Amino acid sequence: MGRARGLGVSLPLLLGPLLAMLGGGGALYLEVRELEEKCFIQEVPEGTVVIGDYKTEMYDTAMEKYQPSPQWINLFVFVKDPENKNLLTRQYGPQGSFTFTSQSPGEHQICLHLESIRFSLFYDGKLAIHLDMKLGEHTNDYTEFAAKDKLTQLRLRVQQLVEQVEQIQKEQKYQRWREERFRQTSESTNRRVLWWSILQTLILVATGIWQMQHLKSFFKAKKLV
Repeated sequence: MGRARGLGVSLPLLLGPLLAMLGGGGALYLEVRELEEKCFIQEVPEGTVVIGDYKTEMYDTAMEKYQPSPQWINLFVFVKDPENKNLLTRQYGPQGSFTFTSQSPGEHQICLHLESIRFSLFYDGKLAIHLDMKLGEHTNDYTEFAAKDKLTQLRLRVQQLVEQVEQIQKEQKYQRWREERFRQTSESTNRRVLWWSILQTLILVATGIWQMQHLKSFFKAKKLV
């Protein structure tokens, strides 16, 4: 998972349980060094839009606090799906958002690192990333929809309910998929345990027969039987 980039080596950090427990996404605050990579796992149903709103900051030693990053500090985002295929590999500015749509259900790995785009400069100070993840209907700006399409409050509410129902259906489908995978894993484990028990029994029986034959040969050789 680690990658060497430029003058530094990325150091991945898995924060899976943190975001996995948050249905609509979650917020993260990360303190990093340049080229230090941070990774986390986000469970996403199939066909779900994921948006990450972020801003980056640089520590000002003179003022002893974080300040907004300058334009030459960029965020690099890498997203892999459950099959380890790249969904997103892109460079962004010091503040903005990134978006991707899941193609398959399961755990998606999201990795971030900050890097200076000034080739002659390697920043060795402290940096910070504020990240807010949104999934499904949480990615929609209904106020903008209402202004753009001139929707009434009732029609806007109906649209919200329709999209929430669609997201619930995706979540239910994802939970069924997870249950099916768990059932298959359980059945596979049970089969392996059964065959291992049978193999142990056969080994014990074979060992007992061999010991009996060996003792019989020993007694015959000593003319005890």
